[in-house]
Amino acid sequence: MESKEKLPETLMDAVRYFADYETCHNFIVALRWPDKEACPHCQSTEVRYMEKYKRFHCHGCRKQFTLKTGMIFEDSPVGLDKWLCAIWMHVNCKNGVSSYEVHRALGVTQKTAWFMGQRIRLALQNGSIDKLSGEVEVDETLIGGKARFMHKSRRAKFGTLATGKKCGSWGKVVVMGVLERAGQVRTEVITSVKRKTLDPLVRKHVAIDSTIYTDSLQSYESLQDAYVHETVDHAVEYVRGRVHTNGIENFWSLTKRALKGTYVSVEPFHLFRYLDEQAYRYNNRKVTDRERFVGAVRGIIDKRLTYAALTMQPTQPRSV
Repeated sequence: MESKEKLPETLMDAVRYFADYETCHNFIVALRWPDKEACPHCQSTEVRYMEKYKRFHCHGCRKQFTLKTGMIFEDSPVGLDKWLCAIWMHVNCKNGVSSYEVHRALGVTQKTAWFMGQRIRLALQNGSIDKLSGEVEVDETLIGGKARFMHKSRRAKFGTLATGKKCGSWGKVVVMGVLERAGQVRTEVITSVKRKTLDPLVRKHVAIDSTIYTDSLQSYESLQDAYVHETVDHAVEYVRGRVHTNGIENFWSLTKRALKGTYVSVEPFHLFRYLDEQAYRYNNRKVTDRERFVGAVRGIIDKRLTYAALTMQPTQPRSV
């Protein structure tokens, strides 16, 4: 692989660097197969690259494959130069980058740019089983538009006018966040803020005997049997010594700024993808743009998302 000194440092450098196909090819090959090229179908290393056709031929299973096979951009007609620049933009723009901006910058359609963005977010998912420890902040938030800004017909669709209820959580999705101080953040889209929902998720992500800081929500009271649990009542105070949730509140602020200011409208069944993107940028906030980009490219392997699967709308609660 190219040495670190030769890799781009800025977006302009990335556009110039990845303008050449051979450079893109060598960069991906070095990351995907650092030792020897292997067939994604049978894992055989008896592989020959046919430069004329820009394809690989496996002598083990006799199949041909391209560099894109088995990665997020499999079957995509978009060139590697545009794909790599799109990844750079998504992981290094602090407030995110909209599909319309990618569409204008790279010369692809808006629909293609949106599909590319969702596949890039799949690559940014962190499936780590390691638990957070030390001092951990836990908090939940509501994400969604305000009912008073919606058209009357849209509000009536969900029955709020018929019932006469005026609830600030109507039409919103609940998200729980777990933040290790000076460490990583993890998010989960949940259906409610009840104890039976929050308690198992906290135990899933946080190591036993850690110190947990939450607000005064009663759903967290059962955590005292396995953790040092401290609470702060936001009706009275926001900070009491080291007891606060300002870290996770800061993450919520960054997330909502991106959702409201950049993406504007996000369907509930796609929300977890945007949370993964924001969490990746936050967890890698202390590294350079180049290192953040290389880390994202490493995640594109063995991940596939088709348009049919992406646009399939599962049942998702719209209220809490």
